[in-house]
Amino acid sequence: MNQESLEPNSAAGSPNENGETSEKKLSEALQFKLKNLPTSPGVYQFKDKDERVIYVGKAKNLRARVQSYFRNLSEHSGKTRLLVRRIMDLELILTGTEVEALILENNLIKQLKPRYNINLKDDKSYPYIVVTNEPFPRVFPTRNVRRDGSKYYGPYTETRQMRMLLDAISEIFQVRSCSLNMTDENIAARKFKVCLDYHIKKCLGPCEALQSREDYDAMIDEVKKLLRGKTKDIVRSLESRMKNYAKELKFEYAAEIKRQLEALERYSARQKVLTTDEIDRDIFAVAREGDDACGTVFKVRDGKLLGSQHFYFSNVEDEPMANLVGRLLEKYYLETTDILPNEIFTAEQPSNQDAIEALLQKRMSEIGEQKKVHFVIPQIGDKAKLVDMCAANAKHLLSEYQLQKQKRGEAKAIPHAVRSLERDLRLAKPPRRIECFDNSNFQGTDPVASMICFVDGKPKKSDYRRFKIKTVEGANDFASMAEIIERRYTGSLAESLPMPDLIVVDGGKGQLSSAYAVLQKSGVGVPVIGLAKRLEEVFFPNEQLPHNLPKTSSSLKLLQQVRDEAHRFAITFHRELRSKRTLQTELTEIEGIGKTKAEKLLKTFGSVAEVKKASAEALAEAVGKKAAERIFAHFQGKAD
Repeated sequence: MNQESLEPNSAAGSPNENGETSEKKLSEALQFKLKNLPTSPGVYQFKDKDERVIYVGKAKNLRARVQSYFRNLSEHSGKTRLLVRRIMDLELILTGTEVEALILENNLIKQLKPRYNINLKDDKSYPYIVVTNEPFPRVFPTRNVRRDGSKYYGPYTETRQMRMLLDAISEIFQVRSCSLNMTDENIAARKFKVCLDYHIKKCLGPCEALQSREDYDAMIDEVKKLLRGKTKDIVRSLESRMKNYAKELKFEYAAEIKRQLEALERYSARQKVLTTDEIDRDIFAVAREGDDACGTVFKVRDGKLLGSQHFYFSNVEDEPMANLVGRLLEKYYLETTDILPNEIFTAEQPSNQDAIEALLQKRMSEIGEQKKVHFVIPQIGDKAKLVDMCAANAKHLLSEYQLQKQKRGEAKAIPHAVRSLERDLRLAKPPRRIECFDNSNFQGTDPVASMICFVDGKPKKSDYRRFKIKTVEGANDFASMAEIIERRYTGSLAESLPMPDLIVVDGGKGQLSSAYAVLQKSGVGVPVIGLAKRLEEVFFPNEQLPHNLPKTSSSLKLLQQVRDEAHRFAITFHRELRSKRTLQTELTEIEGIGKTKAEKLLKTFGSVAEVKKASAEALAEAVGKKAAERIFAHFQGKAD
């Protein structure tokens, strides 16, 4: 980062390309800290004017990550720009590795609950199954996880599933249900007597030394395998023991193991089979709507669905989906006590995959496992269907969560401008999600289009889309509008983005008619209007005369804001394409002038036109004497 970018009049305190200006200038103390950041991994904490921590983050390289917040504010999301304006101080905690930074960040967020961090939580306290850390361990359900050396399995989001598993353990194994302090000394002193469980063969009487600790611990190892979903391993172990007993003519013991195998088979038959390859997998998916999101995890062991778990996010507006997936994986693998899978399925690559892989490697080294966990993003076939099924569960849970928030009065209030637009356009429901389309071209060249999205009256930039016109030649706004409407509402975008409550077309009756025809043909029953620039008139399908909204109304102002944003987005994309085409055709066709020198020329002179006017001396200062001579001769030759 150069020194100028951190001066008081830097990008953090000067107008950006949208005319926005931050509310403060960087203090000298903060500038000094930013210029002297270390490159080591660690955790950073941003503080406001009251010394409150408002954001906690981790980084593999603290200098690169922290300084990125103060560069090019206009390119950040609205939430990030707001965060940067409130930063008054910075505090660092250096760590030895990126994994240590990840763990520390997670703990600090739980402790401090910073305002601008994503809030990720379970919706309630789910039960676990615990295998206690004591002589002759017990197995029972609990909601209290203690650091006492016991093994906890879960959490179980469905109590019915947990009860089914506990019943299977009770039927297959003879695990004691008492809470006696069964030390070797107490057993040797004959302090205990067998209870009813022994007589009905639910327990083998370790309290009176009728079962050795070695045999009991071997049984508990089998219980742990069952809790991890490794039923195939248990079957193989039990079958081997049954055959050995039969060879030794111990038919009573062999019959007991046969009973266990039959009970295990009944339990396995009740489990939902998802795959036939019997590979251990964790499947992750995130659904998002507005400022809320839900992340779901499917735990698949030996090809069977062992259980699922879900988490709710808040404060996720404008957050990239890759970040949400990364946060979900962090949360899950920092807290789970389950065995690690062979594969992790996600709908898209998490933004912090390197850190997650390092965390998994650390976990495996701690438990002595030697295997590689593979990240997979399935595209087609049965594996993709597993991710889709996980995503469908996440969407369902999110809709239920938001419904509950509405009932509790916690849902975000609908803005006045959105309510006004519902009234003025006579819509059936508030247009909370608005999508607006605009075309852009220059004398028929480089035709492009844009789609922007407003949710509750505010831009949702993660749902913006840009289109290159593919099927239309020349400047035909009507046909171009029809193409992009069809691509948005009948192609892959129709599945990846939610349907809007209102569609706005930038233009008059012609553009509106083209869009409406495509929507009718596709069976998309979303209200659509056209907004003409000249008189700010609103057009409805199948109506000849326009409607005029009050010039000072909040509803018209919202429509103008939506339309202007779509126009800005389309123009920006069009200029990028023109710049690339101009760069390639005008400058790079000169012998010896590649992309790097062409970009340097444009940066120095501002445009190709100014490069043409430049003197040989000025060109030489920018790209050297030999290249300058070629450029000067090229354009002089064209002028002649």
